[in-house]
Amino acid sequence: MIHWQDHIASEPDVMYGKPCFKGTRIPVELILEKIALGRPIDEILEGYPKLTRESIQAAQLYALAAVRNDIFFPEA
Repeated sequence: MIHWQDHIASEPDVMYGKPCFKGTRIPVELILEKIALGRPIDEILEGYPKLTRESIQAAQLYALAAVRNDIFFPEA
């Protein structure tokens, strides 16, 4: 099982503290945006050779955890 915490970290001195893939300056949000816009995973991996399929899956699990926890929409 993949744990997103093994692949993603937030450090104040790297990309202003945005969550990035460990050992890189690649923000998780950038990769999630590419996935959301329909970019094929193979194309993403080709463009970012430091990432792996597990990295991509970890980004998706990170997004899932973010949505599951502490995000509430005010009633209209």
